Amino acid sequence: MASYTHGHHESVLRSHSVRDIANSAEYLRPHLSPSTRLLDVGAGPGSITVDFAAAVAHVTATEIDESALSLSRDLARSRGLSNLDFSVEDVHALSFADDSFDVVHAHQVLQHVGDPVRALREMRRVAVPGGVVAARDADYAGFHWFPVLPELDRWLDLYRRAARANGGEPDAGRRLLAWARAAGFEDVTATASTWCYADPGQRAWWGGMWADRILESALARQLVDSGMAAPAELQAISDAWKRWADDGDGWFLVPHGEIIARA
Repeated sequence: MASYTHGHHESVLRSHSVRDIANSAEYLRPHLSPSTRLLDVGAGPGSITVDFAAAVAHVTATEIDESALSLSRDLARSRGLSNLDFSVEDVHALSFADDSFDVVHAHQVLQHVGDPVRALREMRRVAVPGGVVAARDADYAGFHWFPVLPELDRWLDLYRRAARANGGEPDAGRRLLAWARAAGFEDVTATASTWCYADPGQRAWWGGMWADRILESALARQLVDSGMAAPAELQAISDAWKRWADDGDGWFLVPHGEIIARA
């Protein structure tokens, strides 16, 4: 069982809470209908989850513990949504019966689990025959940015080392197709999409968020406690994120792999 590298600090939730179908699950939209029963694995703060709830018949949201699950539960309550339920689950061993859902979805989840192939097998088990298993994950080795700042190179190296120390695979996007095939799927469509941050508002948001995360999140604590980085180095990385955000030429690309796999 892997541990979650990012944690749930405000700086992390600031990033995750802006996600919705349009910017994070557009590849899945053609497979949603008003009659769809959808399982959202690793719902996080629930912003994609509640967007699904507006488009389908029913959504079941899962997280690894009640504290994490309460984030999506609270958001659904604040929106007045009633077509959701919530369950604490381990994606490697879901509690649901076979053939329970039309669509099983995981966004930025498989990069953090200990055994993504086993997780996909479980996601397939709880999907109806002919149903959809959908996953989207970033690919950290494919991140690109300008201007080139050595502190950001160091940030990426540290993140990938920390994620692997936690049992995850940060370069998951390129592996989704292989994982799905290893899990026994024969009908898999693999695609890709990106996030790009280049205008002043986007740079301020993305750069400011990472400037805080590298100092205050679970990742920061792990890096210091493990001896991978000293606080002074993390401060230098944080300062570099702010310089990048303030640079009129600043540009940052986050690539994602996606799969639609038929159960």
